[in-house]
Amino acid sequence: MSKKILVIDDDPEVGKLVEAILRPMDLTVLQAYSGTEGLQRSYDLHPDLIVLDVMMPGMDGFDVCSRLREMTSAPILMLTARNSDVDIVRGFNAGVDDFVKKPFKGGELGARVRALLRRAEENSRAPSAPAQIYSDPILNIDLASRSVSLLGKSLDLSPREYELLACLLRQQGNVVSHRELLREVWGDSYIDDISMVSLYVFYLRNKLEDGRHGHQYIHTQRGRGYRFEPRTD
Repeated sequence: MSKKILVIDDDPEVGKLVEAILRPMDLTVLQAYSGTEGLQRSYDLHPDLIVLDVMMPGMDGFDVCSRLREMTSAPILMLTARNSDVDIVRGFNAGVDDFVKKPFKGGELGARVRALLRRAEENSRAPSAPAQIYSDPILNIDLASRSVSLLGKSLDLSPREYELLACLLRQQGNVVSHRELLREVWGDSYIDDISMVSLYVFYLRNKLEDGRHGHQYIHTQRGRGYRFEPRTD
């Protein structure tokens, strides 16, 4: 069955261009011309991947992405004419999986869509991991329910922050390399962007108040990666 791609962009010409690029890949391309319409069509159609524009009137792409993440885990590829670090970090915090800068080339867009669909399919075929729980007097993590709490209060982690923490926790006590973290949390497109891992470790440590309650959970192994160290007292 053909995979469904939902394009959310207020410019019909962009939608036509995306469709022309993806249709030869045996993909069914559906269109929405506003953030509100995109949310409704995503709810109704359950697309396999969403191509989302940033600059739209009313609800912009970042807001739409945050709302989409409440209803779907489908990969989101964001189209943007802006590529500042601030915008990229904001996009990842909202739940974006990858970016393509406008104006884009057909080959690049097709390759990124193909890679995201392949990764999503591999994840869906992977056997379910057993529930993993970490608990100490300060920090509680339940990977089954995707919940994290500190001193009894729920922590509001972005999707990337949570996936980073989960990846470290699954290999607790062992060093996880920068490349492995990038591959697991961001995907192969960002395999060389070590600064992205450092930035999100910084965010995560702040939210965990790491080191402020008599224990440091996330340790840096200079030149190698990071390690989650359980509390033993």
